[in-house]
Amino acid sequence: MTNALLLDEHYGEAIAIALRERGHDVVSVVADDELRGAPDADVFRVAAASHRRIVTENIKDFRPLLMDAAAQGAPFAALLLVPPRRFPRGRGDRSAVIIAALHEWLAARDAGERPLEDWLV
Repeated sequence: MTNALLLDEHYGEAIAIALRERGHDVVSVVADDELRGAPDADVFRVAAASHRRIVTENIKDFRPLLMDAAAQGAPFAALLLVPPRRFPRGRGDRSAVIIAALHEWLAARDAGERPLEDWLV
């Protein structure tokens, strides 16, 4: 499993930049003109084609996409789900907290062996 990440559109490019500066392969939807505002199914297909795990708090839309792709034997993107209660939006600048948590997840020895649906804690 890859450690390359695609940040869903509710995460700014600054987070991807900070993680790249720490040596991680991370891109964001908001920095890609073709993906910004695209339907979740398109984001999922692009992530699957580029072997990237999607970082998202949009569990209700991405989980069914993963389950459907896996059931059909289609290409899929693994998910790194972000619990909104643990990482709430609208409470100051959460970028530093997300960056630290993602860096820790990416730096873990078992990051490449994590399940298809993992949780950021």
